[in-house]
Amino acid sequence: MRIGLFVTCLTDTLFPDTGKAVVTVLERLGHQVDFPPGQACCGQMHFNTGYRREAVPMARGFAAAFGGYEAVVTPSASCASMVREYFPVLAAEAADPGLARAVAEVVPRTYELSVFLADVLGVTDVGGYFPHRVTYHPSCHSLRMLRVGDAPLRLLRAVRGLDLADLPDAEACCGFGGTFAVKNPDVSAAICADKVAAVRRSGAEVLCAADNSCLMHIGGAMARQRSGVAVMHLAEILARTEDAR
Repeated sequence: MRIGLFVTCLTDTLFPDTGKAVVTVLERLGHQVDFPPGQACCGQMHFNTGYRREAVPMARGFAAAFGGYEAVVTPSASCASMVREYFPVLAAEAADPGLARAVAEVVPRTYELSVFLADVLGVTDVGGYFPHRVTYHPSCHSLRMLRVGDAPLRLLRAVRGLDLADLPDAEACCGFGGTFAVKNPDVSAAICADKVAAVRRSGAEVLCAADNSCLMHIGGAMARQRSGVAVMHLAEILARTEDAR
C-alpha cells in the first residue's frame, strides 16, 4: 500500500524520532511510505481559537498534499481528529464545493497510527520488542473524538517483553489541551499533577501515548519531579526490536 505520512507540526519540530518510527513500522509491514513535502499545519490551533477562516487554506493544502494516497497515517489522534471531524465543517462554512469534494475524498482515508495498524490492516504484532514496564495514557482526542478504543493496548500487548501496567484513572485528561494550557496554566498544571501521580502509582518505567502533545506536557512535569519515568510515543515502542534495544 502507498501511504502518505502526515507527521504533524509538533512531531516534525520537536519529536522527529516518532516520525521515523512510523516509517520503520510501516515499511517493516511491507508498505511504501512517502513524506509529501507540501504538507503543513492542519490548522487545529487556529480552529480551536476561533480563527476558522484562517484554517481553511490549511485544509485545502492538506487535501492537495495527500490526494491520491491509498491511506494517510499520522502519529497524532489530535491532528487526525482535526482532519476527520472538522475539515468537512470548514469546507461547508467556506461554501467551497471544490474544497468539499477534496476533503470528502481524503478524510475517510486519514487514520491515526494505532487505528490504521490494528483496525484497518488488522495487524497487532508488528515485530516489536521492548522489555520494560509500560503504562498507557489515552489522550482525550483519541478517547472522545476518534474513539480508537483499545487499538493502542492491543498493539502494546503484542510487543514481546513488554509488561503493560494499568494506569489509575487512565481516562482523565492530562491537562494540556493545546491552547488550554496557555490560557489556564494553573488549572492545567493541577490536572497534570494528578496524572503524574497516577503514572507513578502504576510503577511503570515508561509512559506511552499516541500524542506527543500529551507526552510533552506530562513528561515535562515528571522530569521536574525527577520521577525517573521516561515518556515514549507508541510508534517508538513498536519500532524497537531486539537488534535496537
